[in-house]
Amino acid sequence: MLDLALGSDARARVPELAEGRRRVLVVNAKGGRGKTTIATNLAVFYANMGASTALVDHDPQGSATHWLDTRGAHLPKIVGIAAWKPPEAGVTRTFQMRAALAARRVVLDTPAAVTTADLTRLLPETDRILIPVLPSSIDIRAGTRFIGNLLLDRTFRHNPLPVTVIANRVRQNTLIFRKLERFLRSLDIPFVAIFRDTQLYVHAAEAGEGVFDSRRRDGERERAAFLRLAHWIETPAAVRHAPGRQA
Repeated sequence: MLDLALGSDARARVPELAEGRRRVLVVNAKGGRGKTTIATNLAVFYANMGASTALVDHDPQGSATHWLDTRGAHLPKIVGIAAWKPPEAGVTRTFQMRAALAARRVVLDTPAAVTTADLTRLLPETDRILIPVLPSSIDIRAGTRFIGNLLLDRTFRHNPLPVTVIANRVRQNTLIFRKLERFLRSLDIPFVAIFRDTQLYVHAAEAGEGVFDSRRRDGERERAAFLRLAHWIETPAAVRHAPGRQA
């Protein structure tokens, strides 16, 4: 395991990586939920763990692709795949995705306004689903609709997957956060991570980095939140949380 810029207490909470491949889909039907920030930082965690890591960018805005373009060569390697670009003439999608097929950990960033057709295409490429939700009444309502649509999706119902909801860009000890927390805990799916509203993510992104690349002491809470999320991803028992599937 490589240096994760963690203190001794946090090191004890680093999960063991499960055998085989994990493909993690970060998705929400609304834009501006922080999907790319979560996807890039999760990819940074796995790269720092020494796992071969691919970041698959399905968003036509190309934010994850641009982030990778600024990432320094001295940092742990993440292979980028601009899946939003159509394959070149004579190139199959399988060949375009060959790096993801070879990687031990794959993180998939998605566009806003994900459609049923998008889910039909993405779910077979996925082992875990992360849904970020912001602390606002509008986002709670939109999140409820998206989660309901996902659970009723024909592809998902045919092959249910472990799903978790993430509270993102949170200012704790506020009324709207408590409302979001009540909403998340009312769902029949796990709520495993809370990410703060902090400029640390912005500063790291500008340098093509994530919070596990930095040794800033004020980033310890962010790294701890990602460790909790990684534990859920890496725990085989997480499959029991998938609606309609037994452990």
